[in-house]
Amino acid sequence: MPDKSPDTAADEGFSPAELEAARKLFAGPCDFVSGAASVESLPGISLPEVAFAGRSNVGKSSLVNALTGRRTLARVSANPGHTRQVNFFNLADRLMLVDLPGYGFAKVSRSMKETWQDLASAYLRGRPTLMRIFVLIDGRHGVKESDRETMRNLDSAAVSYQILLTKTDYLRASDIAAAVKAAEAVARKHGAAHPEVLPTSSETGFGIPELRAEIVAVAQV
Repeated sequence: MPDKSPDTAADEGFSPAELEAARKLFAGPCDFVSGAASVESLPGISLPEVAFAGRSNVGKSSLVNALTGRRTLARVSANPGHTRQVNFFNLADRLMLVDLPGYGFAKVSRSMKETWQDLASAYLRGRPTLMRIFVLIDGRHGVKESDRETMRNLDSAAVSYQILLTKTDYLRASDIAAAVKAAEAVARKHGAAHPEVLPTSSETGFGIPELRAEIVAVAQV
């Protein structure tokens, strides 16, 4: 896997103090709260929330683990469609991290996919404490039609979201820059999308400190 130069680091303009404060928060206690498989089982609203969405096997669970410095907080599977419910994680009683079911090529029945879609839609409509959705895109492949469909749905729901590129440890520095530029061009066409795209790698930790600080700033925790 290619090495990264410092020039490829995600730079959101955060100060060392902001990066350290975010690191300390995410190093604190983080516990699995519940996994909601139906609208009725969604937990009550309490803390600010940020959620992670993306195609099946894009690395959502790996990202949650990397953010919190844990290996097994969110279960990771090589099989697409492993996350089949909305999973909630309480971070230090200050923030809720939410792992949404993957979309795209999960090998499940049509009825199951529709159930997941209905659950995700209900979650988006009914969470006034949801501060931002992070839409994960595999940096090797770029934005796919299923991603665009999700972005259109988020636009319609007026839910603020931001694109994250995952698995950038597979890319050269120049390829990361090109992938970010391409994804930002897509984001500019969507009204609810944040204009900046963040490149990350759960494997190497690239971009993770900046993402933590971005989440803290967005959630105001």
